[in-house]
Amino acid sequence: MEEKFARWHTLFLLYLKRDWKKIMVWVLGLGLFSAAYVPAFQEIGKGQGLAGMYETLKNPAMIAMVGPTPVESAADYTIGAMYSHEMLLFCGLFAMVIAALHVVSHTRKEENLGLTEIVRSFQIGRQANSFAVMMEVVLINVLLALLISGVMMSFGTETITVEGSFLFGASIGMAGILGAGIALVMAQVMPASSGATGSALGIIGLLYIIRAGTDVSNVDLSMLNPMGWTYLTYPFTENHWSPVMFAVMFSLVMMVIAFALEGARDMGAGYLPEREGRERARKSLLSVRGLLIRINKGVIISWLIAFVVMGAAYGSIYGDMQTFLESSEIVQQMFTHSGATIEESFTGTIMMVMIGLVSILPIVLVNKLFAEESRAHLNQLFATRVTRSRFYWTTLGLAMAASLSGILLAAASLGGTAISAMGEQSTMGMMDFLAAGFNFLPSVLFFTGLAALALGWAPKLGKVVYMYLAYSFLLNYFGGILDLPEWFSNTAIQSWIPRLPLEDFDMPIFVTITVISIAFMVIGFLGYHRRDLVEGT
Repeated sequence: MEEKFARWHTLFLLYLKRDWKKIMVWVLGLGLFSAAYVPAFQEIGKGQGLAGMYETLKNPAMIAMVGPTPVESAADYTIGAMYSHEMLLFCGLFAMVIAALHVVSHTRKEENLGLTEIVRSFQIGRQANSFAVMMEVVLINVLLALLISGVMMSFGTETITVEGSFLFGASIGMAGILGAGIALVMAQVMPASSGATGSALGIIGLLYIIRAGTDVSNVDLSMLNPMGWTYLTYPFTENHWSPVMFAVMFSLVMMVIAFALEGARDMGAGYLPEREGRERARKSLLSVRGLLIRINKGVIISWLIAFVVMGAAYGSIYGDMQTFLESSEIVQQMFTHSGATIEESFTGTIMMVMIGLVSILPIVLVNKLFAEESRAHLNQLFATRVTRSRFYWTTLGLAMAASLSGILLAAASLGGTAISAMGEQSTMGMMDFLAAGFNFLPSVLFFTGLAALALGWAPKLGKVVYMYLAYSFLLNYFGGILDLPEWFSNTAIQSWIPRLPLEDFDMPIFVTITVISIAFMVIGFLGYHRRDLVEGT
């Protein structure tokens, strides 16, 4: 046993030295995002703010998005209860995703790149690398939990208790370790790192969607969901530590399974076999378009299926909204005063969330062209008469086609399921959902344009586009809750776009953002046409 993990501590120290900048950004970024909004929530809670937020977040749509609260009356809804209710689930979700990406990147991806083979040529145990990476993730999440706890207690808010702060931090840290455990298992099962990343993120997304349904229908069922153990701890109210213990045991089981799987497989192989190709390639591969479709086919199909599933999951919640609306005269008055039905209000928000996810797909496709370039996979084609403009514009055409398909499937899936769930009580038609979705098309084109701009002039900054997308999404998602200044909200591109059907369609905004996006693409082409190729880096 010791032989398998021999000198893991050497690799562990090496990884800390290698990743210290990343660890700082990870811990400080996620830690401050999770803990530093306490003063903002204090402002929100003044006057009738707490009671208003309690009634607003009690509807099924909001429960599906932020999770439930154990508080049964507005009088018991404190600053601490509101903070954990609105922040804990999303912060835990981010912790899981970041940890999953880190684990796959440092295990299976390094194995595919041949780095693990070099490491194993020394006196290093067969599974020392995976163990060292997991210990690194554990250390990072312990530091993250301590930072979050410390920052929250430093504000001195009465209802932000010491025990609740430690539980809040521990819940987020444990979520990261859970995500790492899931990723380590998938790194053994899948035949390549791309499949491991996609499947790990897919499992996390599926857990999130399933919990949305069980939180609305029967929250006890959410305790069967590993993601439920990260936010059903209810810090500052009931302070349940038992879900954290469940998460610890689950993570240990996942690690044992992962090490058992790794010990029984060959390096570079997975338990799911790679699909064998045809004996003779299709004629479509003789064209750039056919080649790029072939390279990106798996990613496109996976994301499109995910959009349909997410749309259907959120659409199924609409049926419970009428029940919620009819449950209280106060609630009816709140949503009557807003001038919109609860379905319209939810559609405006959830469509922004879904189109934010759709925006990831074109960025992935544009960045994929640089990934193939840097891996020298296109060397032989660049040496032929095939022009760079054909690669560039074909990639952008594929990205835009995928964007349109993604919006259509997400909006149609959401609308179809919602109308079916609401039945005769539905106040919205399919065209309302499609209009709400395609209204966000300029924002998707904007992110595509940014990715194209990076590809042309600074391709290594392509991943920064993901960061801006995440920033824009969070600003829009939490902007309404935190009552941020308008100028600050407008730094996110989605903030400029009105949310249908709550607001009217704005043609000048639609056209302006679209033109700016196209200009980014053209400027990006000028750079891509002239810059040196980056190969073998």
